[in-house]
Amino acid sequence: MPEIFSDIFTYRENALARTDPRTRLIVALCAILLVVLSRGPWYPLAVLVFSLASLSLLRVPTRLVVARLLVPMGIVLVIVLLKLFMTPGDPLFYVSLGQVNLTASREGLRSGLVLGARVAGAVSMIILLGVTTPAHDVFRALFWMKAPREWVEVAMLMYRYIFVLVETAANMATAQRLRLGYRGARESLRSLGVLSGSVLLRSAEQAVKTSEAMVLRGYRGSLPVSPMRPFTRADVIAALSLCALFGALFGALEWLFR
Repeated sequence: MPEIFSDIFTYRENALARTDPRTRLIVALCAILLVVLSRGPWYPLAVLVFSLASLSLLRVPTRLVVARLLVPMGIVLVIVLLKLFMTPGDPLFYVSLGQVNLTASREGLRSGLVLGARVAGAVSMIILLGVTTPAHDVFRALFWMKAPREWVEVAMLMYRYIFVLVETAANMATAQRLRLGYRGARESLRSLGVLSGSVLLRSAEQAVKTSEAMVLRGYRGSLPVSPMRPFTRADVIAALSLCALFGALFGALEWLFR
């Protein structure tokens, strides 16, 4: 778990790391916006392929990429199944579960694949941004872009304490495993429920402690953030050029598969 959330790869020297963090953030947001606006699965899949190819060129371990994609891919699977069986249309096949009969439709399959492709494309772009840009640079770029300050500060605190909670969860899980808490399906489910509830309680306790500590240290509603260097003409040209490339790819794929 700590390795999944680690940002060690953001400090590697590469072509993307040498660009301004604001350029990377603007391009990523542009690509994700186009993914959301796409009417078919082809552009999101193209973004997914681009992101995975970039991660491979950056020599990010495959197991780390797979681990970060597991949860989103689980969401994609649920979306596809829900759309498949809950959207009316031309039947593809039938599934009988006791007294319940489910009908899979052609329209549901297409709608589910489109939504699933959007999730996969957007998440892959976020992963690419996450392995090329340190978190503090992302937060500074968001401040520069005039994002709601309260949201960014909450995100900063969440990122700070994610590692504390992950370590707490790992220690609890190890203690449960040593006490044979995962020896069977029933016992594993009970242990997982206890672990999830304990972590939620610890997160609530940590929120109270953090709030009190910030007030005692003089927090008055605004965290200090160091300013970024001026956004140069070269940075603007790079951001606009990359956004234009993604826009051209979006237009071409939407026109070809309309």
